[in-house]
Amino acid sequence: MDSLLNRYRNISFLLLMILAQLLLLAYQVRSNQDVRLIRVWAVTAVTPMAKAIEATRSSVASFYRNYISLRDIRAEHLQLRDEVGRLKMENQFLRSELATADRAGALTAFQKRSQSRTVAARVLAAGAGTSSRIVHVDRGAGDGVQKGMAVVTPDGIVGKVIAVFPTASQVILITDPSFAAGVISQRHRVRGTLKGQGFGTCKIDFVQSEEKVDVGEWFYTSGDDLVFPKGMPVGQVRIVNEKSPFLEIVIEPSGFQHGLEEVLIVLEGVHGPLPEQPVQTGIYLGTAPPEDPGAIGEAASRGLRTDADRLRERYRAIGDAQGHAFGEGGPGARPPDFNLPGTSPRPATPPAEAPPAEAISLP
Repeated sequence: MDSLLNRYRNISFLLLMILAQLLLLAYQVRSNQDVRLIRVWAVTAVTPMAKAIEATRSSVASFYRNYISLRDIRAEHLQLRDEVGRLKMENQFLRSELATADRAGALTAFQKRSQSRTVAARVLAAGAGTSSRIVHVDRGAGDGVQKGMAVVTPDGIVGKVIAVFPTASQVILITDPSFAAGVISQRHRVRGTLKGQGFGTCKIDFVQSEEKVDVGEWFYTSGDDLVFPKGMPVGQVRIVNEKSPFLEIVIEPSGFQHGLEEVLIVLEGVHGPLPEQPVQTGIYLGTAPPEDPGAIGEAASRGLRTDADRLRERYRAIGDAQGHAFGEGGPGARPPDFNLPGTSPRPATPPAEAPPAEAISLP
């Protein structure tokens, strides 16, 4: 180290002297803005470093503030997410309670207007089979339920009881392939047998191909099976295929329209009449327009005239002109010649006015 300093001692001394001279000159010389040159150099040299330090400080401070803010925002986000989840659960619960209240109200209203004696039941569980349509309800022998009783909703029939336990019962739905019930159509009074298909629709069997069944027609229970009272809704026809010897009829059950959570078990059924067919409203026909503006008064005085009325008057005028009386000629009588030019029809004889009634004096 000493040898290196000794070797470059002269050069180092020269450089130090030059630097000192430059500093003295910069201290003495002023710029155009009356600022010492050394100060300009110092500011110019320090400014980039100061900018870098300030940028670093700002970045660190901003990162720290953002980190703290993100922590607060994350905590607030988690709190709001929990609040939204809780409100969703409350909303779903209230909707469920409202739907339950609506179904309970519908069941109560149906019980009041139905002549059959029923008991309300809640569906507990469904069967495990893929094609089986069996459910369990919370009413049993202790509530008067017996095997074979009908199970309905305000919208229609849903099944019948096939097993009874002390506090529960087993119900087979009308969509089960082994289910069968007697039904009758509303419009044409066609009888058939309702059978399940294992899914959402049912079919009507044993309807002769000569019978008339329309798409959209309703089927009701006929009471022939001694299970369902007559007159309860079953479903609406969706498909009718004409095959021999029986029609292929597919209906959509109406009893499952609002779900299957609450049902009614018919303890004592009372047969009722089938609903009347919808009234067919007539088609309105207006009056015919007059032939010309001058005939408005005449048409109004004689009433409504058609082309047939005018043709009859023309033929009668031709017959009168040829001395022919319609309806009086024999088999060999010569008919009038209708090719002759027509004459004006006979003027209508106004009806004779009735004489004025004499005053009757009371004794």
